[in-house]
Amino acid sequence: MLFQIITFLLDVAVGLLTGLCLLRLYMQAQRIPFSNPVGRLVFALTDWIVLPLRRIVPASGRWDASSAIAAYLLQLLQYVLLWLMMGSGASQALWLPWLALCGAARVVLTGCVGIVLVYVILSWVQSNSPMSAIMERLAEPLLRPVRRVVPLIGGIDLSPLVLLVLLQVALMVLAYLQAGVLR
Repeated sequence: MLFQIITFLLDVAVGLLTGLCLLRLYMQAQRIPFSNPVGRLVFALTDWIVLPLRRIVPASGRWDASSAIAAYLLQLLQYVLLWLMMGSGASQALWLPWLALCGAARVVLTGCVGIVLVYVILSWVQSNSPMSAIMERLAEPLLRPVRRVVPLIGGIDLSPLVLLVLLQVALMVLAYLQAGVLR
């Protein structure tokens, strides 16, 4: 039971930091200013890992590789700690980079789910708030390809629902791939 509690707490803490690093990467790619409360929070919680990496790996164009590397390293650290706690053999250590990659992909997918859910809720409740404008800029690139395929039905946009279903399917496929390694 103690192992499950530690695993859960580690997953929450590392998942949150990984998600913030990836959000930083995505906000920079979408050219969303960091002068808003979300941007300031992201900077405050990720500067400690991203800035030292930026000295080694500079940003190239719109994409900040140091944020992506920070997210991957956080996931790798999580799986290394879990591997050490389990006392597994050296042969299982070879799979840690793959598990970290799957973990980072899982955070990307769940982050997309979160962005779409917050965007939809804010569009119903507070469509004129500054937070709503930020969420719209984050969600639109995700929804645009789905909107090309799914038309409005009775004046209602079902693309967020379709995207959420697709993201859940992708999470299931990712979990299957990750579990295949662990077997």
